[in-house]
Amino acid sequence: MRRLAAIVATAAVLAVAGCASAPPERRDAGVAMFQWTWDAIAAECPALGDAGVAWVLTSPPQEHVDGATAALPGADGTEWWWSYQPVSYAVESRLGTRDEFAAMTAACGEAGVDVYADAVINHMAGVESGSGWAGTAFEHYEYPGLYGRADFHDCNRTPDDDIDAYREPFVIQHCELENLADLATESESVRATIVGYLEDLLSLGVTGFRVDAAKHIDPDDVAAIVGALPEGTPVISEVIRGAGEPVLPEQYTGFSTVWEFGWAERVGAFVRGGQARALADLSPAGYGLLEEGQRTFVANHDTERNSQTLSYRDGGAFAAATAVMLASDYGPPTLYSGYAFTDRDAGPVLEADGSVADASCAADARPDPEGGWQDGDWVCQHRWPGTLELVSWRSRVVDAPVTEQSSIDSVFVSLRGETAAFAVQLDDAPASVEVPVGLPDGDYCDVVVPDCASVVEVAGGVAALELDPWQAVALDRSARP
Repeated sequence: MRRLAAIVATAAVLAVAGCASAPPERRDAGVAMFQWTWDAIAAECPALGDAGVAWVLTSPPQEHVDGATAALPGADGTEWWWSYQPVSYAVESRLGTRDEFAAMTAACGEAGVDVYADAVINHMAGVESGSGWAGTAFEHYEYPGLYGRADFHDCNRTPDDDIDAYREPFVIQHCELENLADLATESESVRATIVGYLEDLLSLGVTGFRVDAAKHIDPDDVAAIVGALPEGTPVISEVIRGAGEPVLPEQYTGFSTVWEFGWAERVGAFVRGGQARALADLSPAGYGLLEEGQRTFVANHDTERNSQTLSYRDGGAFAAATAVMLASDYGPPTLYSGYAFTDRDAGPVLEADGSVADASCAADARPDPEGGWQDGDWVCQHRWPGTLELVSWRSRVVDAPVTEQSSIDSVFVSLRGETAAFAVQLDDAPASVEVPVGLPDGDYCDVVVPDCASVVEVAGGVAALELDPWQAVALDRSARP
């Protein structure tokens, strides 16, 4: 698999030289690199590490169904979701080989970036038979050398064993999610097999895991699997809260963190609607969110396809929401980086052999490229102007708590005492505002703009800002001209 060429402009994109005199203090931001190959992630990690990114999330690394061998009406074998249909736990997929995966974790580790793997442990394949990417033959409930029929649930509650409603935990966690063979994770032998797979990934340099579809696994089962891993292994459970549903994210927070989908939905709606006041008033208790400390995000590979949150198509609003996330102290943030699509099932661009082509980010990656997005283009949201600069800023100021959030018309303001200040315009029109800040009087670099090319004066405790549509400004005491 060809390696991603180094981008000459990386240093210019990420630099805050001339502004920041203090090194990053604490890193907690991650990047979900959806359908990025192992080689492409390895090539990107040095730039991410320089910017203060703490970790990257890979797509599932295990052998998956080779869609070309599976009979599924309406599918052509190139869809992205084949990656989420395991056939074996061999680290061989259309994203790269085992050796390439190990080389990626080593390269990222050298850059100071941890690697989290997307662990698909709720289920296996959702087709009757076929072959895996590495050639493993399988049937729906038979995976030679791994699992047999007794290792799967037979819920016997619905005509086709599929989940037909979300009213009972048993149905949610024992019936099949869209025909995906549901593993009996209460079984000690199944748990041991899953733990063996996760330990293998740890031996290859993985640091933590996202548990895909954790909502469909009994929390006691997830807890048992997590408990068998080395103490302190970071685990993030995917548990989407549904109105009136009995399976709740709170049931998984004793042994893992979770992504707070409600935060992404509400922040996205407030930003899109220019509701700076509502954003300033956002509190976990008032909006039914989990307490602080859970994972935040603006979009992921599912929500950008089902309109649950903002997506890259929202352009400036997406960039502004990302800036808000990086300025928030609700919980560790997760950036997202994927590709453009019209068909929600469409996979990334493939090579002639069916493997995924390496991601290629434009040197001037931004929300509104000339000519718009074409299907398969790498959107590279994490490289949009100001995003990685804000990651670096966050790593310097995150230990100073947010002391005040306010709004001035459509401008959202967040202050961290005498340490830092942040403002963003939540509208597609410019704004002129005077923002009271806690910083001492003087000149400050707007760290959103590289090389201290934009300077903001604080006089009498007030910063006069001229903001373009969706523009963010971030200041801190260590970033002076």
